[in-house]
Amino acid sequence: MKTKKTYQITGMSCASCAARIDKVLNAQPGVCEATINYATASAQVVYDSDECSDQSLKTAVQNAGYDLLTDTGNDTNEEAEQAHAKRYRSLKTQTIGAVALAVPVMVISMWFSELTLMKYIVWILSTIVVLGFGRSFYVHAWKQLKHGSSNMDTLVAISTGIAYLFSVFNLLFPDFWLSRGVAPHLYFEAASMIIAFILLGRLLEERAKQNTSTAIKKLIGLQPKTVTIITESGERTVPIEKARIGDIIAVKPGERIAVDGTVTIGESYVDESMLSGEPVAVHKQTGEKVYAGTINQKGAFRFRTDKTGSDTMLAQIIRMVQDAQGSKAPVQKLVDKIAGIFVPVIIGIAVLSFIIWILFAPTEGFTHGLLAMVTVLIIACPCALGLATPTALIVGIGKGAEQGILIKDATSLEVARKIDAVVLDKTGTITEGHPIVVNSLWSKGTEETGNILYSLERLSEHPLAEAVVNEWKNETAIPVTGFENIPGKGIKGTVDNETYYVGNSDLLIANGVYPDEELQQQADIWHKEAKTVIWFGHSTKAIAVIAITDQMKSTSKEAIRRLRKMGITVYMLTGDNEDTAREIAQKAAIGHYKSSVLPQDKALFIKQLQQEGKKVAMVGDGINDSAALAQADLSIAMGKGSDIAMDTAMITILSSDLMKIPETIRLSQLTVRTIHQNLFWAFIYNLIGVPIAAGILYPLNGFLLNPMIGGAAMAFSSVSVVVNSLRLKGKKIQRKTEVPPAEKEVVPINEVEPINKENMKKNFKVEGMMCNNCRTHVEKALNSIDGVKAVVTLNPPVATVEFDKDEMPLEELQQVVSDKAGDYQLHE
Repeated sequence: MKTKKTYQITGMSCASCAARIDKVLNAQPGVCEATINYATASAQVVYDSDECSDQSLKTAVQNAGYDLLTDTGNDTNEEAEQAHAKRYRSLKTQTIGAVALAVPVMVISMWFSELTLMKYIVWILSTIVVLGFGRSFYVHAWKQLKHGSSNMDTLVAISTGIAYLFSVFNLLFPDFWLSRGVAPHLYFEAASMIIAFILLGRLLEERAKQNTSTAIKKLIGLQPKTVTIITESGERTVPIEKARIGDIIAVKPGERIAVDGTVTIGESYVDESMLSGEPVAVHKQTGEKVYAGTINQKGAFRFRTDKTGSDTMLAQIIRMVQDAQGSKAPVQKLVDKIAGIFVPVIIGIAVLSFIIWILFAPTEGFTHGLLAMVTVLIIACPCALGLATPTALIVGIGKGAEQGILIKDATSLEVARKIDAVVLDKTGTITEGHPIVVNSLWSKGTEETGNILYSLERLSEHPLAEAVVNEWKNETAIPVTGFENIPGKGIKGTVDNETYYVGNSDLLIANGVYPDEELQQQADIWHKEAKTVIWFGHSTKAIAVIAITDQMKSTSKEAIRRLRKMGITVYMLTGDNEDTAREIAQKAAIGHYKSSVLPQDKALFIKQLQQEGKKVAMVGDGINDSAALAQADLSIAMGKGSDIAMDTAMITILSSDLMKIPETIRLSQLTVRTIHQNLFWAFIYNLIGVPIAAGILYPLNGFLLNPMIGGAAMAFSSVSVVVNSLRLKGKKIQRKTEVPPAEKEVVPINEVEPINKENMKKNFKVEGMMCNNCRTHVEKALNSIDGVKAVVTLNPPVATVEFDKDEMPLEELQQVVSDKAGDYQLHE
């Protein structure tokens, strides 16, 4: 029987470790597929439980030098976190200690190298750095050697080890070289500084990976631990796990709804911003659907349970976030990839040069050969390679932080420059996210009744009431009697024996109050502008009409214009209605928009863009955006949004200013360009320096590179990389361009394209899928059909199929899947 599980891994120190574990797990009998996520330190394994077990997987990983946490209890994640925290603290201690001692070693070596006592002090200090704080490099290199592989640890261990041992030999036995006419040089400072620099890079990388899984924890935290069930004997509070389909659940004011269901008794307003992203709470009454994780406001109601546990909307969002995060390829650093080839080649060149010197120069072959071998290993030190990426990232990420752009990891910067499509959430991203009063029109001589409007709205539970209260907050509250909420229409109350109404036009008409022509005309205009209209009146007259909207941020339009100028297509997704979405798209100069979008639709839309070959960035601010953020190639959260959106996202914009998006892309381009420059010079240095160190010029002009010069060249290569990275500080990421007047940039109505096409869409359950390969086969088969666009998800196992033409019968779809994918069954 096939089983799919996710395990936490401890002991990984670099991307090569993840590759090693991936190889080990996939080689185990019974394992169908194993995917290692280095960023989250986890392994997702599909295996046949008849041939494989948790213990056999754990043993295999332990034999490779790591550990697999197979206990699936509640403490597993906590145990993994403690292990990662312990590793980070240890790495921090090693880095601080190495830097603190390496600097004095460098200073003494530069200014006091001729003093015998100082030479021994340098030896002692460098011994502590190399064999103490740098011990992990040698341990990991030995583990790699046992398995016939190599990584950056191998290169660091060999080069620093040779430099250190060669220096010790020269310090203790200087006559060996003096008798042969060669000055015995020491390279303790090179060994020490290499260890310090590489440890610093590792520390920065480890820090960037912290809190990777906090988004999942917070999503899970949205679900209450208990639920109040109505029984024959009354209300009973039980653990959420005991809730069953058909149970009647009681929800009190302020409570978070625990499961999905349908309202049976009562009514209230429910904050569904975690689903829709819209700030306005939704009125719920008998027959309306409610969802787990949403928050009830002041009312109370009961509902019948429709979905529990893993079937709820919240659980689906959690799964989508987990799948999107897990599907990302492990972080593979270019330097780590090349190091696997570079290390054995350098070792081979060093040994080969020693042998050639002995064979072709019998008299001085050993001396010159030993010097050549040591010089090759020293000059080929990975210091420049190791610094090429981290230094550019340190400067780039620091520059971003100065501009209010928080970048979670290096991958974000590498991906941002490739983005050609940006998907924007509307509320809180393009708009402010807080409804405000933008217009009001009063009947002549009625403005003094503003205090009555204020006093009524202060008592209202409706979310839009807050906008009115804020607008007239300077008014003095007066007593209101007979106050009443009228569901779906508004409120009413009595002041000085006169009844007043605040709500929609139906409320006034139902009470015999008809708006005058001027107010009605203005209300119609505001409706066409996608504004929410509120009426205020008393028993005989409509007093005022008020327009409320969620205003667009002042910089949104210019930011979108700049993105378009960069060749990036901009899309807007919103849970709002068609009219509001259309209006905002026009004002923001967005050519493509989609309205009435649910969270799973956002992630699905991004996946469809990715299947079209686009590199997609998602910008959002709410819990409802977390699945889409995780699915996108680049996820960007607005800093004033939810913590979960920011935890899921790869980049956070502290100011919530969309202008930072093109700046982020520009910063990415500059930083990656600097990394490429650094790597180019680091490799050029090695390509030129290594042959010279081996003695290739000796037959031509008698030149043999002294190890000291090799060490100096190595140091220069490191300095050049750092200096080139520091040039980033002077680069500008804000490009000043001439901005046309805002009012002239509204996109013409015929250029705004709604993505809400009336294509037939159907969902089919898919049986037989166990891993991502299965999912890919089914998806590819369905998309091979002309006029069909399909997206297949593994959890839940569902195929969402859109028909551009006529709907195809299930039998025809099944036939294509069977022929091209295999034994997978589709069901409606």
